[in-house]
Amino acid sequence: MNFKTVIGAIAAVILFLFGILFALATDYWPTILVVSAIFILLGIAILYFVTWKPTTVVQKLEVSGQMKTVALKCPNCNASIDSNQIKIVSGVPYATCNYCGHTFEVSEEPKW
Repeated sequence: MNFKTVIGAIAAVILFLFGILFALATDYWPTILVVSAIFILLGIAILYFVTWKPTTVVQKLEVSGQMKTVALKCPNCNASIDSNQIKIVSGVPYATCNYCGHTFEVSEEPKW
């Protein structure tokens, strides 16, 4: 965890605690209820923007020799498959044919 995330989480917890304390001690005064709501909303905003940012996973492929691309064809109708139609599901590449709708696993055949 980095320093900014820890400080943000601590600040959010403090704001939540003050928001709850102000809400419990209001005696139905609208101004104190508004301050309590502001503290709680600030705590949620800090948690969202500091700690819950989505992470991006970058996968890199390293090969030992030269690679050559070949045309990808549907095994059902022999139509050409667009490379944008390939989806990774549980670590396995699958392609869907635009013409017949057949979904198949993309695999590399041995070259020997």
